[in-house]
Amino acid sequence: MTTPLYVLDLEEALMDGNSAMIWNEFLVEKGLVNDPSFLNEERRLMTLYVQGILNEEAYLTFVTRPLNNKTHQEVCALLEECIDRKVLSKIFPQVMRESWSSKTQDQPMVILSAVVSFVPACVAKRLNIPNAVGIELTEESGQYTTKILGLPNHPYGKFVGLKEWAKDYHSAFSQQQGCESINDLPHYELAGRPHLVNPHECLSTRSDSVPWCAVY
Repeated sequence: MTTPLYVLDLEEALMDGNSAMIWNEFLVEKGLVNDPSFLNEERRLMTLYVQGILNEEAYLTFVTRPLNNKTHQEVCALLEECIDRKVLSKIFPQVMRESWSSKTQDQPMVILSAVVSFVPACVAKRLNIPNAVGIELTEESGQYTTKILGLPNHPYGKFVGLKEWAKDYHSAFSQQQGCESINDLPHYELAGRPHLVNPHECLSTRSDSVPWCAVY
């Protein structure tokens, strides 16, 4: 017998916005970025992600520059401030309602993201979601590097990362997927009952025999 697993995307699904972009804007606000073109370049790269053609390694090399010489503890402190001040207010009200919490209470849940894992992990903690899967960076001497553990999470790394996570937990799940991006198509195909959350037009106009339900 399988157990329902709620797999939730973060960007544009649980929240009205992109946590990676908010994080980078926060780093600029904190004075950790000197390049005046940093945010414009970051937006250009995110456009490539939406189009499904982003070079993940080049993106990570670019966006982790502000964290050079920052210890793991310093990054965590900055991240918690960013989540509390900038991200939680962007969470869709449907997610914050007590009715949603009661429906999902005690259900296996995981946030699946193409963002560096420490971001969705912090958000998941605030939302009482016990698990998060993102891009895992290696650490050296207590600092993050740009080296990725495993596959990049775009576009198929998220699919592999989810399967690896499920295997590590030694569980058999029938997935109920809640995502919005065209880059999430591989895990939609894996899900037994896909649910669309603020879906990309290429997903919402998809027509075949699989019943996909739009949540909001």
